[in-house]
Amino acid sequence: MSGPSIRHRTLLALAASALTIGVVVPPAAAADPGSGARVASRPVVSASALVPGTVNRSTMSMRATYDVVATLRIAARVLRGTVRITATNQSPQAVDRVRLNTTMGPLGGVALGRVTVDGTPVPATRVGQTITVPFGGVLGTGATVRISMSFRATLRSTTSGSTWLFTRANGVSSLYRWVPWISRTTRFSRPNFGDPFVTPVSPHVMLRLTTDTPAVVVANGARTALSSDGRTSTWVATNVRDLVVNVATDYRKRTRVVGDTTVRVITRPGTPSAAWMDAAATALTRLEARLGPYPWPTLRIVQSSGGAGMEGPGIVWIPANAPRANLPYLLTHEIGHQWFYGLVGNDQAREPFADEALTDAVARYLTGTRRASRCEKSTLDKSIYQYSGACYYEQLYIQGGNLLDTTRQRMGTATFFATLRRYLADHRWGLVHTRTLLDALDAATPLDLAAGWRSRFPTLY
Repeated sequence: MSGPSIRHRTLLALAASALTIGVVVPPAAAADPGSGARVASRPVVSASALVPGTVNRSTMSMRATYDVVATLRIAARVLRGTVRITATNQSPQAVDRVRLNTTMGPLGGVALGRVTVDGTPVPATRVGQTITVPFGGVLGTGATVRISMSFRATLRSTTSGSTWLFTRANGVSSLYRWVPWISRTTRFSRPNFGDPFVTPVSPHVMLRLTTDTPAVVVANGARTALSSDGRTSTWVATNVRDLVVNVATDYRKRTRVVGDTTVRVITRPGTPSAAWMDAAATALTRLEARLGPYPWPTLRIVQSSGGAGMEGPGIVWIPANAPRANLPYLLTHEIGHQWFYGLVGNDQAREPFADEALTDAVARYLTGTRRASRCEKSTLDKSIYQYSGACYYEQLYIQGGNLLDTTRQRMGTATFFATLRRYLADHRWGLVHTRTLLDALDAATPLDLAAGWRSRFPTLY
């Protein structure tokens, strides 16, 4: 995410035991000649093996797929649907529940309908954005459970605060982090615009969305079907941490091929789409040269309902009022998140340094926009709940980015980016910690980088 204002052909597996916060290792993706997207093979699962008992434990080490069928009444801002989740426990411990996060909770006043586990109704509960679904039994390692949940939510009508993440405003319906997704209990409320999210990768997500009037639907996947009346579209996304959706009746599309990536800029009339495309193409070219191939076949730059720039896997939101002079930095930062959070994920709420500081350091190096912080010096190992709204950007993005850019200068630019490429390959599609990043950099040079970091990361050293 911006401040106030990745495609290898070979997939590398990440051992689930490497991280305590949970890892999903998707299978190798297969080419889909119809859509042009690499669609992962659907998981082969055995019958659910719930056994009687309780362990009072959940995990993010789940290999989960999501099938969503929903309808959107655009003018009324009402979203109704059902999500079906097939999840296999990949942790070494048995679990008896799952935590799902969705912005439909705090922003959409979500009302849950029937919730079942393997066909049996269960009493799901919600606190903030976290929905707890008890299994009604214990799920062992390697066993599979099938969850079905119906829901109804109302999109907001403004872009103030965090409402722009789930709203219909300025002619656009924007839905971010709305699909109930396996996560951990995470507080949505925070004193800044930090991202209160952590999600493992899903190898397969399907959405069939019907609108009450014909409209252009944009999602971060491959559209596999469109009804003759233009009201129902079906989308399939692979290896994503979220399903991001935008809807507008007057979206227009501009397309350019950059290397082996199709870049699509989707805007409403009056938005400078050519300038957006130029900035996006330049950013993508520069980022790939330093970080390696972009992870998906298509990159979508979409005009959102408002708020700030925002990233999703294979998609970037830009508000219509983004200053043209800021586009090079803004697009480079948001597209940079395709590698740091999209390809290699982290707990964005509790350890935001791993994606925001690193992405900003790379973006400002590539655009030549490094600058000094306008807030007092701060430690960089805090959660988003501990930074003030006034100084979150200046301390985490600017100070954190400057620390990493100084590291680049000390290591040498070639070594720094070679290390980042190895880091991306080593943790592809996984979840990491801030310490994972710092250790990778420190191990790549005879310099004692950690000695200079201890005062900035007191909880880590």
